[in-house]
Amino acid sequence: MNSVRRISALLSAVAVSALLSACAGTVNVNASSGGQLERVKNPGSTFPILQAVVVPAGYKTIYLSGMGPDVADKSKPAQTIEAYGNTETQTVSTLKKIEAALKNLNLSMSDVIKMQVFLVGDPQLQGKLDFKGLMAGYTQFFGTTEQPNLPTRSALQVAALANPGWLVEIEVVAAVPGK
Repeated sequence: MNSVRRISALLSAVAVSALLSACAGTVNVNASSGGQLERVKNPGSTFPILQAVVVPAGYKTIYLSGMGPDVADKSKPAQTIEAYGNTETQTVSTLKKIEAALKNLNLSMSDVIKMQVFLVGDPQLQGKLDFKGLMAGYTQFFGTTEQPNLPTRSALQVAALANPGWLVEIEVVAAVPGK
């Protein structure tokens, strides 16, 4: 039985290796990029996220925990959407918190290479996520003249977040040359 498991594991490893090789066709991840981070745009698209980021040897990756927004209106009941604002307001607040956390680590938004956004459906939109609101906040921080770098990004609708007033939680990964 153990030999069957070993053979199965070996075949799985070979299949994964073949799949990764096939997927790497457009970007040669083994090619030398001169020690520079390689940001791969989505071909034929102006959408402000990347298709991929290739992080060369010698870079440090920094993982920030998920963060949510600060209260926008203290006159509203605690832990309500009204207190934290709509998706755009919450996105901007959350990205400002991420920006501050990065600054405390001597990093900036330009170092962000990956972002995961968790969105709760907005009751004002019949429970659908507010992608337009997300993008209105996101594009204030990424793909601007002042900060043109883009990350890879996923945006997911979730049933709920830790705080019932949150519509937005964001986590990021940054990468910088190692020292």
